[in-house]
Amino acid sequence: MIGTGYSVVIPTLGRPSLTACLHALAACSGPPPRRVVLVDDRPLDDCRPLPVAVPEALRGRVLTLAGCGNGPAAARNIGWRSTEEPWVAFLDDDVLPGPTWAADLTADLRAAGPQVGAVQGRIRVPLPEDRRPTDGERGTAGLATALWITADMAYRRAALESVGGFDERFRRAFREDADLALRTLDAGWTISMGRRRTTHPVRPADRLASVRAQAGNADDALMTRLHGRDWWTRAQAPRGRLRSHLAVTAAALAALGCAAARRRTPALLFAGAWALGTAQFAATRILPGPRTADEVATMAATSVLIPPVASLHWLRGRVRYRAARPWPAGPDGAPAEAAPALRHTV
Repeated sequence: MIGTGYSVVIPTLGRPSLTACLHALAACSGPPPRRVVLVDDRPLDDCRPLPVAVPEALRGRVLTLAGCGNGPAAARNIGWRSTEEPWVAFLDDDVLPGPTWAADLTADLRAAGPQVGAVQGRIRVPLPEDRRPTDGERGTAGLATALWITADMAYRRAALESVGGFDERFRRAFREDADLALRTLDAGWTISMGRRRTTHPVRPADRLASVRAQAGNADDALMTRLHGRDWWTRAQAPRGRLRSHLAVTAAALAALGCAAARRRTPALLFAGAWALGTAQFAATRILPGPRTADEVATMAATSVLIPPVASLHWLRGRVRYRAARPWPAGPDGAPAEAAPALRHTV
């Protein structure tokens, strides 16, 4: 029978939340991880020591590896391949494992049958109690009901090896977890929900965070190429508003084209369609929120920017991944191009 020994892998950019994550991990009851692997995914030109205070309870168990700025999927691959335990628990560097997390994880793994390839943790996202959540806070709250997210996800080593780990073409913290889960299911494994609990606080975000997040539309294009058009249903993922964004962007381009051709009436009609679509999009983001002047102004401005940015990223993904093939794996499940990682034990 496969044991329940586990390691923990945390990709990180050295955010202050990493220290809080490690302290929560050290404080929880239950069998501790045999190894905690921190994969420093800052670019290679950032040679500063990883800013983290390792708690005494984890001293001697923490291994720091260089991720070289290739993204969280590649960082997690470096992490799990450096361990030997039968299970690997992936955590994000901004989560807080619950007080009984280690004990509950051990129970989750003990209850996992031989065909269970992964066990998901339960995510809690605390929201303000004295006001309505902002658009960004509501987006983070969606993690509480999302499937297979690596904020807290334990994978059986044999399952990771059978599918080659994470697809490193996913360079952002987006869809790489769903891709791995779908490939794991396709390989004949099952994925279960555990009982352990982890808190995912809402991080502060600037005004343009929602605009930058539209880069995920390129990852969605890769998902469609790899898993077919029904992957949304299989992953129980919200479809978002891409179709609406494409229509609004097309209306804006048509209005500009007609105006350049001095076709006033069609230009006004297309401009009206753009304005109506943009206003409707802004309203869906403003009405559920706190409706403060700052939030309204941010939603209004970003609702103008998001449709064309989303459309551009989607088109970029369609072009870039038009010939994408399944993630390549060698005999041991590791891509042939995987490079050795620099090591430092704490």
